[in-house]
Amino acid sequence: MDWFAAPEYWPSRVLVQRLLAAVYFTGFLAAAAQFRALIGTDGMLPVPRFTARVPFRRAPGLFHLHYSDRFFAAVAWTGAVLSAALVCGLGDAAPLWASMLLWALLWVLYLSIVNVGQTWYSFGWESLLLEAGFLAVFLGNADTAPPAPTLWLMRWLVFRVEFGAGLIKLRGDSCWRDLTCLRYHHETQPMPGPLSWFFHHLPAPLHRIEVAANHVAQLLVPVGLLLPQPVAGYAACVVVVTQLWLVASGNFAWLNWLTITLALAAVDPARLGLPVHHGSPAGAPVWFEALVIALTALVAVLSYWPVRNMLSRGQVMNRSFNHLHLVNTYGAFGSVNRIRQEVVVEGTDEPTVTPQTVWHEYGFKGKPGDVRRLPRQYAPYHLRLDWLMWFAGLSPAYARPWFLPFVARLLANDPDTLRLLRHNPFPDTPPTHVRATLHHYRFTDWRELRETGAWWHRTALHEYLEPVGLDTLARAGHRPPLGRRARTVPLDGLRRRPGHPPGPAPHHPPGPPG
Repeated sequence: MDWFAAPEYWPSRVLVQRLLAAVYFTGFLAAAAQFRALIGTDGMLPVPRFTARVPFRRAPGLFHLHYSDRFFAAVAWTGAVLSAALVCGLGDAAPLWASMLLWALLWVLYLSIVNVGQTWYSFGWESLLLEAGFLAVFLGNADTAPPAPTLWLMRWLVFRVEFGAGLIKLRGDSCWRDLTCLRYHHETQPMPGPLSWFFHHLPAPLHRIEVAANHVAQLLVPVGLLLPQPVAGYAACVVVVTQLWLVASGNFAWLNWLTITLALAAVDPARLGLPVHHGSPAGAPVWFEALVIALTALVAVLSYWPVRNMLSRGQVMNRSFNHLHLVNTYGAFGSVNRIRQEVVVEGTDEPTVTPQTVWHEYGFKGKPGDVRRLPRQYAPYHLRLDWLMWFAGLSPAYARPWFLPFVARLLANDPDTLRLLRHNPFPDTPPTHVRATLHHYRFTDWRELRETGAWWHRTALHEYLEPVGLDTLARAGHRPPLGRRARTVPLDGLRRRPGHPPGPAPHHPPGPPG
């Protein structure tokens, strides 16, 4: 079928596959490094408790069949190794059927992780990676020319990411319509980067231009992705440029890099003067063509729900309409915070808390804390605890399922939890009490930066969590992990309240700008 093959997109397919495998690698690496404290057997939201109350049909994956921390680690590291191999070209070295199985295995492994990740994995880019990874199964390899239908489905995916984000802004906060949102966003975004301070201090007219350009990039340019070449290629280049702007201005995990990766599927290298593949690719096997056509039909049917959502006045963002995270709806920052509130966590080793108690602050890797510390660049790596701490500052309701278990692990000097932090003020013995206070953070101005060396100015607002010790948490039904390494404090009398729920079902909090 002449219409099926698109050999001119050979370089684009190679880039898409290698970059997508790199994003997968980042996701699996983050899962392997962070899961024990977050969702491990002794984690804040343990997987065994989740699978005990949520049936397989609502969260399909391997961990309904068996769970142990060792098995989870094996899944995560297997995914990381396989992703690295695909980055290096394993998919092209294998037969077509084997390459498809490798990509399908990656998807199954990551789906299994996301579907038990609960609130830690409730971000829109998790579903985006799964949807993109599923399409990658049908991209083919060196044995055959790139299939045009799959490339079009990737364009359709980028369209939904960008257009959905644009619509949610236009219908949401009034600051998107009066072009003032970026007076606040660079300062109040979940995890600022090293350049965010400078973006924030751009002149007000440039902020208005930023917002206007965002509307063009998310409401007009995506339409170009669905048009013939060369319009689609130029539209894809605009998407890449705007996503790189977002990479420079903040930390949004792998969302921007994954959007860039998918946009490359719309780039025809020859029309942009780039080198192309000059070989004569073999025709696709009939069975492969049949699978791609079936995939196209499936996506067409499942697209009904995201399209209906985008056309609805009650548009929601970052929602999966099925438990396989296929053909989702996306969007970001329908509302923008005007002020930044941060939860500051502190501990003391004094036996009794008094007004004169000296408190020592825990340091996070990406979340603002020390006012003199320039925000760091972590994306595309995802610091899940730091992101959820931003939501905790918005409302205690976001933190209710996991915050007290987090504090319990600090009181036990739990090594897995402490590895998620930048600084532990109690390296030798655990604290006796931990508290949390809510602070207002704002970027300093140029004068304050020169005089104090501080990037932030903070003001204490009120108590977020009163000082608690292990006995207080025990009465509330929370306990530190009982693993061998955590037995550094007396655990007498600690118990879990029967039937204490591990937290709400997975949800999708607002994500970063598309």
